[in-house]
Amino acid sequence: MARPSGSNADVTGPRVREAAERLFARHGYAAVSMRQIAGEVGIGAGALYHYTPDKQTLLFEMMRAHLDGLLGAWAEAPKGGGPLSRLDAFARFHIRYHLDRPDAVFIAYMELRSLEPANFAAIEALRKRYEAVPEAILREGAAAGDMVVPDPKLAAMALIAMLTGINTWYREGGRLDRASVETTYADMARGMVGARSPK
Repeated sequence: MARPSGSNADVTGPRVREAAERLFARHGYAAVSMRQIAGEVGIGAGALYHYTPDKQTLLFEMMRAHLDGLLGAWAEAPKGGGPLSRLDAFARFHIRYHLDRPDAVFIAYMELRSLEPANFAAIEALRKRYEAVPEAILREGAAAGDMVVPDPKLAAMALIAMLTGINTWYREGGRLDRASVETTYADMARGMVGARSPK
């Protein structure tokens, strides 16, 4: 199917995804229509289908892109040596990455219920890959005697929930700057496993 006259797939395609992300985060996936997305981009509703087959595909692709980006960024992030250093690195990384993407983070957690079964399974697999990162750190730390972690899987989920919660309250220009928040959360992560903060 030919694209609308004057359009550029490399420009309009990303604009469609960005508009959908804003609208899904603001109103919820179920409340947003394809016509609203097209209007946000400034194209006709029929033209939208040149860039995506349907709304479900838009949701799935933006969630997959978010998680692929998250996993890729962690793979490239400096991690330090032992498990305590890696726990500190993970906490700081998670805060930095998520603070810059509040809409994507909100959708990734709140719209899982909106995914069709096959799409849910694919996204859940990516989420589990990321959740395995802190779990492995905590298991190693417990085995080394550096951490007190009776249930590493549960502790990993609690850690991720604590770190991700920053997006519900942090605002630029508030009482705390990003560096202070990052350090405080890293200290709390260590405290969760009975490890002292570095001097």
